[in-house]
Amino acid sequence: MAQYGTTQKCNTCDKIVHFVEMMSADGVPYHKNCFKCCHCNGHLAMSNYSAVDGKLYCKTHHEQLFKETGSHTVQSFGKPVELNKAPSKVSTHFCGTQEKCAVCTKTVYPLEKVTVEEKFYHKPCFRCAHGGCNITPSSYAALDGILYCKPHFAQLFKEKGSYTHLTQTTNSKKNALAHDAASAPTSDSEQPDENPTDELKEHDEDDK
Repeated sequence: MAQYGTTQKCNTCDKIVHFVEMMSADGVPYHKNCFKCCHCNGHLAMSNYSAVDGKLYCKTHHEQLFKETGSHTVQSFGKPVELNKAPSKVSTHFCGTQEKCAVCTKTVYPLEKVTVEEKFYHKPCFRCAHGGCNITPSSYAALDGILYCKPHFAQLFKEKGSYTHLTQTTNSKKNALAHDAASAPTSDSEQPDENPTDELKEHDEDDK
């Protein structure tokens, strides 16, 4: 009986893989038992895996690692041995509590975090400041901390022919964002005015 695939080796264990036990992902052969996430060691299927530089990830951990690093390179993921350490429930719950979103300045947690240029953002806050467009860590432009989608960034530059006007607009946006964050309503500010006549008194004094 002919043996199929006897010259092919599994990309994970580097042992010969036969046709009957082979899974092929992006043209790369694996044993069915070796087709696992390198982070959690969970079994993968053809419909729920991601591959980066020859490393297999389940979609959940690939997405999580990408959010934490903002990159699709294996180097930025760190060593697989370190990634295999399961965080405790306490550390998972409180991890990132000191990190603030660069847009709204509120606390941002790992599961909702986008990291670019050593700054952190909530996913809903990671948008183009000009048109509110959705952007990704691979499709954005930034000027003085303000995010833009690449089309609007290029459009704004072409309209003026330089970044001078764009820098001025950026500074205005930064000031507006800072003002909005400072004037965000609190539980105290939402309470009704207990002395509405005080304002009237001030107006009367001004009239005098």
